[in-house]
Amino acid sequence: MASALKDIYNVSFINKLISSIKNEYPPFNGEVFTSAVFDEQWEQRTLKERMRHITLKLNEGLPGDYEESLHLLMKAAPHFKNEDLAAIIFPDYVEVFGLEHWELSIAALEHFTMYSTSEFAVRPFILKDLDKMAEQMVKWAVSPHANVRRLASEGIRPRLPWGMALQPLKKDPSPIIPILELLKKDESLYVRKSVANNLNDISKDHPELVLQLAQRWIGSHPYTDWIIKHACRTLLKKGDPAALALFGYLGANDLNIQNLTIENDSIHIGGDLHFSFAVASERIEPTPIRLEYRIEYAKAHDKQSAKIFKITENIISKDRPLFYKKKQTFRDMTTRKHYPGDHTIAILINGEEKARLSFIVR
Repeated sequence: MASALKDIYNVSFINKLISSIKNEYPPFNGEVFTSAVFDEQWEQRTLKERMRHITLKLNEGLPGDYEESLHLLMKAAPHFKNEDLAAIIFPDYVEVFGLEHWELSIAALEHFTMYSTSEFAVRPFILKDLDKMAEQMVKWAVSPHANVRRLASEGIRPRLPWGMALQPLKKDPSPIIPILELLKKDESLYVRKSVANNLNDISKDHPELVLQLAQRWIGSHPYTDWIIKHACRTLLKKGDPAALALFGYLGANDLNIQNLTIENDSIHIGGDLHFSFAVASERIEPTPIRLEYRIEYAKAHDKQSAKIFKITENIISKDRPLFYKKKQTFRDMTTRKHYPGDHTIAILINGEEKARLSFIVR
């Protein structure tokens, strides 16, 4: 059975943390710290709750002076370069205790992000002084280190998953754009993914801004084109005509779905829906298509919700029809619970529904 993500914080990690700190600060009491961390509530805590709990207990054993404690942790952090997510314990310390020590804390966040990520810890600083942090992130965006450049984009995402939302930037994302301009041709895929995700966040509140930016950027560099396509994924799923047109998906006239078939019009929760269909074109010239399917799920209390799944992007012409056989699972997941009732599957070409069938989930 796979371990839960929260189990990255375990006895081995705590022992390594104790050892790395005692190397710099021998008075640190590892036994007291271990006992305080693994208390009666430990097993019930989520990942972020465990992280914050460790941060608070760690502070109890460090020197009372923030600058001295921070210096110790900055020396300890390089030992955790391969710990990835677990090492966010270090920037979390800055988030909790460093908001009133601006210069020290910003330098520490830049240091700590080299060994994990400071993307969550920078957000209270952004809310405290947006203009000052936007200037700082412009500086980070030209760092020689990819992890620091990524922090410039990831830390200021308006809707960062697991992070606090930045409401001022959801309303007005203009301070973000100069940062992304500096990163739009970044050589690091790690950075480019962040830029694309940032723009995708912005597109949910300001689609016209992202489309204007995409139209201005497209064709300037292959890295930038990749960012634009990934950034427009929500707009494409919504069938936004301007986003579809940007990538050559110009309507669905003369494009049709034929022989949409499902193997069984009744399946059970935990099973799979198997379906197949063909795509035909009346156009002689090769035509780009974006192919998706939408499941309209039955939910509790006679409600419904729909989710779109991408199948492919392809080229079709009159003499080159396309055939697909797919399946959709109806196993319950942490992100989706299934309910019995009437469901529908619809096939979309370039954002337009072209065929649908109903089926029952029992």
